[in-house]
Amino acid sequence: MIRYGVLSLAALIYLIFTSLTMAETEPYHADIDKDGVQRVEIVGGGYFYKPDHITVKVDVPVELKVRKEGGIIPHDFVIDAPDAGITVKESLSSEPKVVRFTPTKTGKYPFYCSKKPPFFKSHRDKGMEGVLEVVE
Repeated sequence: MIRYGVLSLAALIYLIFTSLTMAETEPYHADIDKDGVQRVEIVGGGYFYKPDHITVKVDVPVELKVRKEGGIIPHDFVIDAPDAGITVKESLSSEPKVVRFTPTKTGKYPFYCSKKPPFFKSHRDKGMEGVLEVVE
């Protein structure tokens, strides 16, 4: 009887782990609101962003509402693509912050957390990154 309980627990842990690691497989496509702005809400924390792949249209204003899950570990949100009209560096808090830009060039631009504690891997190296894909 104990053997079946252990096997059931192992199967449950496996399912939880695989669902968490495969959670973001499809890109989030930002819709254009009635006022002509593409809006996306992004949550960061625990070395992740959700969504972690966002698709927006070129030459259409974008408004990102970024925040972090609770906790004491500091995180930020960085996109460094000045050639595409996108330069963002925003510290995250549990209160949402709004960043605005209009992408001027198609392409795939990484966003990431730039935090790096001494003697440890950076948050980006631990998987806290994503892609902003700008399309026609």
